[in-house]
Amino acid sequence: MEKAVNTVNTADTVGTAADGAVDIVAYGVVADERPLLEEAFRGRHRLRCLDLVLNRDTASTAAGCEVVCSSVNDVLDRETLTVLARGGTRLITQRATGHNNIDLDAARELGLSVARVSSYSPHSVAEFAWALALAVNRRVARSVTRTRDFDFRLDGLLGRDFHGRTAGVLGTGKIGAAFARIAAGFGMRLLGSDIAENPECLALGVEYVDRDRLFAESDLISLHLPLVPDTHHVVDADALALMKDDAILINTSRGGLIDAHALVETLRAGRLDGVGLDVYEEEAGVFFFDKSMEVMTDDTLARLMTFRNVLVSSHQAYFTRDAVGQILAATVRNVEDHLAGRTGENTLVPPPAPR
Repeated sequence: MEKAVNTVNTADTVGTAADGAVDIVAYGVVADERPLLEEAFRGRHRLRCLDLVLNRDTASTAAGCEVVCSSVNDVLDRETLTVLARGGTRLITQRATGHNNIDLDAARELGLSVARVSSYSPHSVAEFAWALALAVNRRVARSVTRTRDFDFRLDGLLGRDFHGRTAGVLGTGKIGAAFARIAAGFGMRLLGSDIAENPECLALGVEYVDRDRLFAESDLISLHLPLVPDTHHVVDADALALMKDDAILINTSRGGLIDAHALVETLRAGRLDGVGLDVYEEEAGVFFFDKSMEVMTDDTLARLMTFRNVLVSSHQAYFTRDAVGQILAATVRNVEDHLAGRTGENTLVPPPAPR
């Protein structure tokens, strides 16, 4: 996939808009997403796509746009939101389910309404989590690197059957349930942990246990929790110490669920059979961009990349045509709801009441 660069896309606003159209600027738009986003708004509103991160330094580029369409790695803190509000923005609609990057209290005080995408294809993320799990377990990356050099040895490529082993699903909502269904297909014993039991998971045979037991008994642990204060660094040094030495850890949810420093120390000690990370706590400004010609200043991320049993991908688990299509359809609805004065399941901060 073509990678985005840290420059402002100066292309003209696209599309012939209908009556009542507003100006929309979308941030963090990657190459494969842009034509889909443009098509979603074509004939409805005037859209400008930028491939830069939205933060306090770049927020002035939204001046005059009533709607800002943000990405999960944008930094919508009080300072950024203040600049947006002064520039005429009235709606922030995020192309993601997570919204821990948005200061909702500040948005409310500034009179900004905020919406997100409350759900999209859970299969996209669950299937990618399994892609990472299988690749880590069967040493796929190492094997492919070797065979490109015509090295066809099997040394160091020994994996394990998942059949008959224990999968721990931390977070059993729609995505966690989809992950559990696939695990059941492999013939795995299923453990789950969440604030509420999912009937669909119970029907699959998931046994709900406390987090400590899940960490201690699972051969494969996959994280599918939202990032909230209670889940921040849920995988910390204590949790990692409970895990089996040959366990596999997968995170396709939010980077802040894992204490990356503790993970590095665990791997340095020779523990864990493998780790698959599609997200990273400090990924903003790094993931989605081409950093190949720059010095990597994040020592923790650089260290993680040196372990042969760690795979890091660039927050792409959601990135299927099906899921992106659903995300963009929901984003269009968020804009139409805003203009009509409606709220819905995607609304995080409703518009201020008329005075």
